Amino acid sequence: MKNLLLTQGAKKFLILLIILSAGTPGCTTTSPTNLSETTAPLESGASEVNEATANPPEEPRLSIFHYFNDALGRKAMDEVIGLFHKAHPAIEPLRNPMDHEAYKVVIPALLAGDNQPDVFSYWAGARVQFIVDEGYLQPVDDLWAGNNLDQVFPPGIAGGATYNGQKYFIPIGYHYVAFFYNKQLFDTIGAAPPTTWDDLKNVAAKFKQAGISAFVLGSRERWPAQFWFDYLLLRTAGPAYRAELMAGKKSYTDPEVVRVMELWKELIDAGYFYPDANAYDWAEAAEAVARGQAAMTLMGTWITGYYKNDLGLAPEKDYDYFTFPVIAEGIPRAALGPIDGFVMAKGALHPEAARQFLAFLAMPEPQIIWTQGQGALPPSIKVDPSIYDPLIQRVLKDVVQADAFAFNYDLATPPPMAEAGLNAFSEFMAQPDNYLNTLQKTESSRLEIFKE
Repeated sequence: MKNLLLTQGAKKFLILLIILSAGTPGCTTTSPTNLSETTAPLESGASEVNEATANPPEEPRLSIFHYFNDALGRKAMDEVIGLFHKAHPAIEPLRNPMDHEAYKVVIPALLAGDNQPDVFSYWAGARVQFIVDEGYLQPVDDLWAGNNLDQVFPPGIAGGATYNGQKYFIPIGYHYVAFFYNKQLFDTIGAAPPTTWDDLKNVAAKFKQAGISAFVLGSRERWPAQFWFDYLLLRTAGPAYRAELMAGKKSYTDPEVVRVMELWKELIDAGYFYPDANAYDWAEAAEAVARGQAAMTLMGTWITGYYKNDLGLAPEKDYDYFTFPVIAEGIPRAALGPIDGFVMAKGALHPEAARQFLAFLAMPEPQIIWTQGQGALPPSIKVDPSIYDPLIQRVLKDVVQADAFAFNYDLATPPPMAEAGLNAFSEFMAQPDNYLNTLQKTESSRLEIFKE
């Protein structure tokens, strides 16, 4: 998927990324009434970059950057890194956890400079493809073959590790996006998990009549809104059309895309969403569901780690899930989500230590620690699925039964287009009546980004 923008270099991308990220419409710093105001602090780890990469000591000091901050599994990642250090005491790991959104800007900047991290977490799909095409990553085909990883990761997962015919990526977990809901609220109003679009609207109407918001979307950081766009497009136009849109071959003013925004707007206009979506983040939205302020949220399975490990909730008792309902019959039923993993920078100062860390991550024990701690699904077939709670076991079955697995929007289209799209979704949540103008602006971005 080498697209025409990528050949112009990382510098142009960084300039565009900073411009697009600078002023997301509709975002405020004020939380809505009764929503908690806790937000994860920015932890750049920038002060450790020079220490970790300049004048390397005799014993390796492995610089490890990742975006798994507090609510996204930092405790579990610390445990994984600690286990690696115990197994390799001569290698000192330098942890650099970062804010999820800042990471998208900082990592490309580091890769374009002289102080590259040794290893860092990244998202399989278009984002890895981008930095592969820029020449920033070291392939790990030898590590993959030497550890028989084709016998560890199934073909679908291994495909997410392969770019331009080479392996670059070690998967540590993947996620499935679905509706996660407050089970007590559903039981109270006598609602069953909906399976069709009409069912979903009927359930939402019941909650509105009960004085409860059906949906809560914490889109302050933009990316949670993409899941609504993704699933509405997948369930109406199908995976093949969406793949063409992600590749820049379809228009954001096509009837298929307009229909997505109209379906989304229909739910907003009906008053089914908790107000001021751009004022709070995904974790605050998850808490609103847990507290009964809203019935459900469309989110990835990392929410299960947050519910279990941070809020002390019980799966299938306090919370449960259902798949995004069918809208149009005959459309292949796609599952949606990201694959998380680690890669090695081409300029890594400690390549041997980096390879040892990547090989370690493919082993069952760190995969179990990580997936159970974060609420991820195990990519390794060497991990016994029966060790997970019944809810996660059901999720795994749903993923297997899906007709396709699609990366979410900002991992399926090149980073500059992803930035334009995420801004559009945030703008839509702030001004849904302006959706046609929003789509036209997004289409202008597409034409510029994918131009000859």
